[in-house]
Amino acid sequence: MGCDSGAANERSIHRVLVDEFAMGQFAVTNRLYGIFLQATGHNAPPGWNDPLFNHPDQPVTSVSWFDATAYCKWLSEQTARLYRLPTEAEWERAARGGLEGKLYTWGDESPVDQPNYSALWLFRPERVGQRPPNGFGLHDMSENVHEWCSDWYDAQYYLGSPVRNPQGPSTGTRRASRGGSWRHQIKITRVAARSSIPPEFRYSDYGFRCAVSL
Repeated sequence: MGCDSGAANERSIHRVLVDEFAMGQFAVTNRLYGIFLQATGHNAPPGWNDPLFNHPDQPVTSVSWFDATAYCKWLSEQTARLYRLPTEAEWERAARGGLEGKLYTWGDESPVDQPNYSALWLFRPERVGQRPPNGFGLHDMSENVHEWCSDWYDAQYYLGSPVRNPQGPSTGTRRASRGGSWRHQIKITRVAARSSIPPEFRYSDYGFRCAVSL
């Protein structure tokens, strides 16, 4: 986990063990989030009716960390399985797809050389699954939208992170997020790159995917 050639908050590279878990193949889509809204009466996110963002197969965006955790709680109630947001460690493990020590989900080659790089993510998030999956069969892990993680964020967390199942600090003011963004100049983010915003914020390049312990 981590990257010694990345930002200071990604250093240093360290070994982490995580218990077995499953991760959503795609970010939660508008189609799935719409079922949640209809069932619960939860407030729709800003831009829900914007044609640039409301295709059923686009990832839901402009959801806060609280919205994302509310969806996971509702899904858990419907399925009797404990769905949740992934930890940063779980997210990075899943994003790497079995490739250790590589910068991206596919290896070390530049993102601009990836299929359809110049044609995707121009004005909006794309429909999920437009590019090949990583080694674990997961799509869009490092691109399209930032994805909320369960952890509070601390730029210095790696200095004292536990080896097994790190959960992030116990308190904070910002929640961690991972992955790239359709709004960025560089659309695909390195798997070790870390980001964060306050949990109540709702941005048009923020979404989430669910995880579940096995």
